[in-house]
Amino acid sequence: MLAHSLFFYFFSTVAIIATIMVVISKNTVHSVFFLILDFVTVACLFIMIGAEFLGMIMLIVYVGAVAVLFLFVVMMLNVTIPVIKREFSKYFSIGSFITTVIFLELLVIIGGWQYKENLIVTSSIVLNKQISNTEMLGNILYTDNIHLFQVAGMILLVSMIGAIVLTYKKREGIKRQNYFTQISREKGTSIELVEVEVGKGVKLDD
Repeated sequence: MLAHSLFFYFFSTVAIIATIMVVISKNTVHSVFFLILDFVTVACLFIMIGAEFLGMIMLIVYVGAVAVLFLFVVMMLNVTIPVIKREFSKYFSIGSFITTVIFLELLVIIGGWQYKENLIVTSSIVLNKQISNTEMLGNILYTDNIHLFQVAGMILLVSMIGAIVLTYKKREGIKRQNYFTQISREKGTSIELVEVEVGKGVKLDD
């Protein structure tokens, strides 16, 4: 029991420090590395409390895919400190408003627990040892809260489309391919036979 508590406080301390370093680190690549460290320590905490499925998903999805994607994007964009400061000052007002709203929501959620009469005590929950933790999680997500899960998926889809629209920039002076024209062309429009007069070349369209 003592060893379990020591490991819990150790991983919790590392997670909190890594989270702070993600925010205050000036180098974006270092921020991503601290984010990976944060994901790993949170996965260890999940495994310690018996939620090994969530711990493995944390390692596979967040560390193996999301964090690596962040790292590649940051390294390819090569965002410098002056650019970050300029963009920060531009979106400081709207960012402050969103941060305040989220902070107030957290205060409402945390303060509302003391007024919740039907709060379930974890020690009184009866666990069915015949059902694995993965099956229980699947029942909660895809059976009990399937509508909330679908709504969350739609929100993520809309945010992904919005990110693509905001970052898309049409550049002029570049030859582009029309995919629909290429796919929908037929035999009659693909090949053109030209009779060339003797001693003259063929004039091709640019």
